[in-house]
Amino acid sequence: MNFEKTRRYGLWIILLFFAPGAMVPVLGDGPRRTAVSFRGAKFLINGKPTYAGRSWKGHTIEGLLFNARMVQGIFDDLNPETVGRWAYPDTGKWDPERNTREFVAAMPAWREHGLLGLTLNLQGGSPEGYSKKQPWHNSAFKADGSLRVDYLRRLERILDRADELGMVVILGLFYFGQDERLQDEDAVKRGVDNTVSWLFERGYRNVVIEVNNECNVASYDHEILKPKRVHELIERVKRTTKADRRFLVSTSYGGGGIPSATVVHVADFLLLHGNGQHDPDQITGMVKKARAVPGYRPMPILFNEDDHFDFDKPRYNLLAAVEEYASWGYFDYRMRGEGLTAGYQSPPIDWGITSPRKRAFFERVREITGEGGGVGRPAPSAPR
Repeated sequence: MNFEKTRRYGLWIILLFFAPGAMVPVLGDGPRRTAVSFRGAKFLINGKPTYAGRSWKGHTIEGLLFNARMVQGIFDDLNPETVGRWAYPDTGKWDPERNTREFVAAMPAWREHGLLGLTLNLQGGSPEGYSKKQPWHNSAFKADGSLRVDYLRRLERILDRADELGMVVILGLFYFGQDERLQDEDAVKRGVDNTVSWLFERGYRNVVIEVNNECNVASYDHEILKPKRVHELIERVKRTTKADRRFLVSTSYGGGGIPSATVVHVADFLLLHGNGQHDPDQITGMVKKARAVPGYRPMPILFNEDDHFDFDKPRYNLLAAVEEYASWGYFDYRMRGEGLTAGYQSPPIDWGITSPRKRAFFERVREITGEGGGVGRPAPSAPR
């Protein structure tokens, strides 16, 4: 370690111990490798469309962002009464560091199959897949909106590896059932500001922001996270810049939900969820309706949550999304009676491509993308 790095490390230690609750200072080394942007309806990585030149079944996939919901990558449970639920069978204990370590180790295999995007969330998601109550305490935010250092360390490892692999992280900030961990609206705003500042300080360019998961779910406590006002937080992120750069930002809606005109006017891309959409024609309809919302202009449309699979059938939700030139995201949790290898949202998690469902999804992505987005036949023009 050279003198400059040693000095900076010493400064970090001083701030950590003598300024509790302060932002974690910069320790980054060198320029970042991966930058996400968009042009019209296409996602770009380092200025070039994703999956450049590639088509599948007569449909262009150039500019799409195949992704998976991996929101528990930095999961922990601060509630001593519930943390035992997530114990690893081989140790009898929950271990958040092991969870992130195994997540990072699995990432290259996801990328080798052509996956370019993954969704994380600073408040995770339901470890049960769907939950009426959420007694566990999983939040990177303290009550006042400051950030927990241990969560940031785990997040940093994932974002760094994604940057190295050329992957994009859709970083969710808030999750219903956990947003009440923040004491008031000012704390929510501070949480947004602190997160964006941390991302800027670390120099990340491979991150897009999802203000909150499914803003139209009734379980949110804070009004500013609900549909009528969530655009205020989208605009807040957009106003925060550094060297004329800002983070792309949006919010998502529950299964079948269509973004409001207020959100469409300010969002950089549209996030849809396919939960509850059992007929692929419903996916088709969602995309068409989203493009018809006042304020829509050529912009990426991205499903980053859908728990419908059926990849062996003639038609399925992923295919319907591709037909409409929309990106699609895989959501898989451990269902009743399934073993440890099943699901990516139910701790303790096997992050490998180990279950039949996981293998079916990743093999289909490999087929679609040409094993990581190699150049295929000339792509047809993308819809506008």
